[in-house]
Formats: sequence, C-alpha cells, structure tokens
Amino acid sequence: MSTRQRSVGYLGPAGTFTEEALVSQEDLAGMRHQPFNSMFEVLESVESGGVDLGLVPIENMIEGAVTASIDALAFGTGLLIQREVTMDVRLMLMALPGTRLDEVKCVRSYPVASAQCGKFLVRHLPAVVIVAANSTADAARDLVASGSLDTAVIAPERAAQVYGLEVLARDIADRRGNRTRFALVGRDSVPPPTGRDKTSLVVYQRADAPGSLVGILGEFVARSINITSLQSRPTMESIGNYCFVIDCEGHVMDEALGKALRSLQMRAASVKFLGSYPADSVGRVDDPAGRALRENVDASYVDEDGYLLLAGVPDGTTRDQADAWLADVRSRVS
Repeated sequence: MSTRQRSVGYLGPAGTFTEEALVSQEDLAGMRHQPFNSMFEVLESVESGGVDLGLVPIENMIEGAVTASIDALAFGTGLLIQREVTMDVRLMLMALPGTRLDEVKCVRSYPVASAQCGKFLVRHLPAVVIVAANSTADAARDLVASGSLDTAVIAPERAAQVYGLEVLARDIADRRGNRTRFALVGRDSVPPPTGRDKTSLVVYQRADAPGSLVGILGEFVARSINITSLQSRPTMESIGNYCFVIDCEGHVMDEALGKALRSLQMRAASVKFLGSYPADSVGRVDDPAGRALRENVDASYVDEDGYLLLAGVPDGTTRDQADAWLADVRSRVS
C-alpha cells in the first residue's frame, strides 16, 4: 500500500528565497513542493487542504514585517505556526552563460531587491536600464526564456542553480548580513514544548482607552516574559481601530505564559492564538534567574490564580471562560 506524499506550498516559482529556505529544512526537502503566485494563495491552500503545510516570509531585517503574510494569518485564516526558519538573504548578479559584465545593458529583478543593490549598480553598471519583475525568480526564469545575452538579473543563488545561470557578481547588496524570517504553518496541531520556543498571538483591544496597551504589556512584564516582536495592525473594521500582533518567548504549555494568555483573554476584546513553535534563536525560557524573577514579581502583582492585580476585570468575561479558552488551545498540542 502506498503512502500519500505530504506536500508544502511556497511563494513561487522555483528559485525564490522562500524555496531556498524550504530546501534548507531536511524534513521539508523530501516533501512535494507546490509553488503559488502569492502568500495568500499559499495560506488559502493550506487551510482548504490543498497542501499539508505552507512556508511564507513574515519578517525581513531591512524591510521589516511582511504584512501580506501577517495579515492573512491574523485575519484571514485559522492556521497555526509550526516552526520558524531564519536564513541569510544574499543577492547575486547572474546572467546566461557567456555574458560578460561589461556587456550588460539591462538588469531585471524584483524592485525591493534592485533597491537594495543601488551602490553596486551605480559603481559597476551606471548606464543600465533597471526593469521590474514580479519576483527575483521570475526575472531569472524570464531571462532563460528570452535568451538575451545583454541582460542580467538580481536573484538568490538558488535561482542560478535552478535555471542554469552564471553568477557574475556575488553578495552585491548594499548592506551585508540581511536576514528573513519565515513561518511554516499548518491547520490543526501545536508542536510540543522544546524549552526554546516562541508564541505568536493577536490581541484585540476591548476598547481604545488610555493605558490599554500598558495593561496588555503588563501581563508579560509581571511574569518576566520577553516580547520579541510587537506590531500594531489595523483591524480593517474602522479607521483608528488597531490590534497588536505579539511574538514572545515561551510555549502555551508553560505555566507563566499560560497565565498571561488566560488573563489577556479576560481583559482584551479577544485573543487569537497563532501558535507556539520551536524558535531558530531565542534565549533559554526557563533559566533559574528568569524563574526567580517571575516568582518574585508574581508574589507582588499577581493573585493566587495568576491574574494581574493592576487592572480590573471587564464585565462580560469570566475566569471560567478564559480557562476554557486556554484549555482548548492547549488541547491542540501534539
């Protein structure tokens, strides 16, 4: 009896940075790879069951948050992050074999990639025409189709491998050391805790009132939980109505983080859990110093049930309801 091969979707075509991140993961490299034209299509296919998993970029060191992915996870799907993958972003100038650098009259690439290589282009190719492409990999694929020997593209090295191009210049970005963080998402399960985890969630304010953000952040401060990322995003309901996308250290099964999420669910309008997952790089969550600090702060600011004493509990949300919400989230841990 044959076993169905698991599949993973990614932003295509082959040769993108996302595919490069995908093939860097040994367990994902053996799956069937399905390219899509947009991050939304990747996530939509995972949710509908078209593919088992999806890999999408969520943050770049220079450009910041990839809002298309973050908004789709926050508002458009019920998917859960399974893992983060962080990789170096290295841009190369490549062309068809036989093309010389002094023969290049046109450079094609995704506009963000071209902009990140401005100094190289001014110094080495000041007279070239810069042409925008849908993606770096699209530029590479289109070059092969055109057969043009006076055109080069800016793309990741993976694109040269996939399309048989020759690298004319390596690492041409203005700023070295750029990195992108990707999220691997799935439909149902939450990975078990490893001791080096992150948790992502969306917190919707109950009301836009003075101190509401301080109250939200206080749940983490009171338990010495490190927030690694905090972004405000419009809820798309009305102008001035924002929610907060938070990444923090720890796993939903950790006692301190569980208490923080339970308390947030009571005090915020709602909390959407986006996942607890192994982190590429995060400090030890349960180190002795951090544990001692949490216990000290808890004794001063948190009641015997783990609720923050600095903020009142709004009407309409009970502790039983918050406990039930947390229990449902934890029931997904595989």
